[in-house]
Parts: sequence; structure tokens; C-alpha cells
Amino acid sequence: MERRRRLVVSAIVVAAVAALAIAFYKPFPPDRTPEGAYARIAKAVSEQRPRDAFDYLEQDAVDACYTIQKQRKAAYDAVEQSYPPGADRDTLLAKYREDATSPDPAAEFVLLAQRQGWLGRLREDLSGMARVEVVGDRATVTTARGTRYSFRRRPNGIWGLTLFSAELSEESQRGARDLDIVKQAAADYARAKRD
Repeated sequence: MERRRRLVVSAIVVAAVAALAIAFYKPFPPDRTPEGAYARIAKAVSEQRPRDAFDYLEQDAVDACYTIQKQRKAAYDAVEQSYPPGADRDTLLAKYREDATSPDPAAEFVLLAQRQGWLGRLREDLSGMARVEVVGDRATVTTARGTRYSFRRRPNGIWGLTLFSAELSEESQRGARDLDIVKQAAADYARAKRD
């Protein structure tokens, strides 16, 4: 009889815990919604895992990170292969090394985010969602603090944050100019070596 009573009490406790878990369980909204993308970015930033936020940037920002990483690797390689020993070579190698050894565009985003203080900017203001407005492929998430974050639907259907797109685009353009200068100097050094 005592054993039966313990089993009944145990079953009631397990059922109560399960009922509470079900009642309070709130799954993330799908990432194919602005709410889901915002929630994943907020979680990544609050848990200090900025790499996880990369997949929730708009496509232009993702493409810019890919381009920046590629440009810096090409500039590093050109300096390493063609520049003569000296201060310019050492300075440029140091300047491009971290980006050139970045394993992928997500890691490049993390480097840029750390340098620019983007995560701190986000961390200061991420809060609960008060309102979401969707117009076609664009959406705006307004936080409880009144901050507005713009999102754009990516070709894969996931919504991407546009906050860093302009800065990443500028960095990509600057990278293209730097790469041209480095390649021109590398060609000049190669010509001088042959002559």
C-alpha cells in the first residue's frame, strides 16, 4: 500500500512538472519571420555568440562579409609574395593578417563586429518586441524601448537585419580600393625585380 501511494504521488509530481513546462514553454518563432530572426539575434548577442547572428543579417551584409574576407586575403597574399622586406611589408602584413586568416565570412563578421563595437551597440538596446510591421520584403521590429530595427527578407526566406549593411558595404568598397593599390605596388615590385 505504501509503495502504491509513493507511485501515485510521484506520478502526480511528474504530471504537475510536465504541465508547468508545457504551460510556460515558449518556442522561438520561425526564422522565416522577422520576430524569429530578431529573437535569434537577441539570443546570440546576449549569450555572447556573435557568430550565430551572422545567419540573420540581410543578404547584402552577408555578401559584403564574404567580399571583405576575400579582398583582405588577396591583399595579404600579394604583399607576402611581392613586397620586399621592410617596414611597408611588415605593416601591411600585420594590418591584413587577422582578416586573411579568418576561416569564413561569419568569422569575418565577428572580427568586424568586435572592431566596430557593433555588439555593444546591440547589447545596450535589445529588448522585447513591442511591434512588428511587415511591408512586402521589408519589416521593422520596434522594441519595448522604442528602437526600430529594419529587416529584409533574404532569397532563402530568412529575414535579415539591415543595421550593419551600409558599414559593411563601405568596408567592402574600401577593401577593393586597398586591394587595387596593393596589387599595383606588387606589380611594380615584381617589375623592378625583373629589371
